Amino acid sequence: MQLTSAEARERFASAPVARLATADASGTPHLVPVVFALGHDVLYFAVDDKPKTTPDLRRLRNIRENPRVTLLVDHYDADDWRALWWARADGRADIWTDPVQRAVPVDLLCGKYPQYAAAPPRGPVVAVEVTRWTGWTA
Repeated sequence: MQLTSAEARERFASAPVARLATADASGTPHLVPVVFALGHDVLYFAVDDKPKTTPDLRRLRNIRENPRVTLLVDHYDADDWRALWWARADGRADIWTDPVQRAVPVDLLCGKYPQYAAAPPRGPVVAVEVTRWTGWTA
């Protein structure tokens, strides 16, 4: 059964982690998990201090080349497939490095994730203006 936009947004907001899908200019996909916070219809995630192979992250390069992104959250229950659901946010991403612009999103992320209280994300913030919420439930 399809979720309404409001239902998909509500389920999405309550999830602890999402999968971010980006694509480069040629359309090659890239998928990574991200923690996020939601402010109105803008999703935020940030580059934090967890170890990275390189500071030149592919997700950021892809967003610079092609700002259209999708984020997906889901719930899976191996024993009760009637409890399955997923919610998706499609939108346009922008990379913020200005400290003033980053302040509210970083506060939202720190409020959602206690792990960030001692070490707020210091890298770029990605703001995704959600243009469509969709979802499904069993």
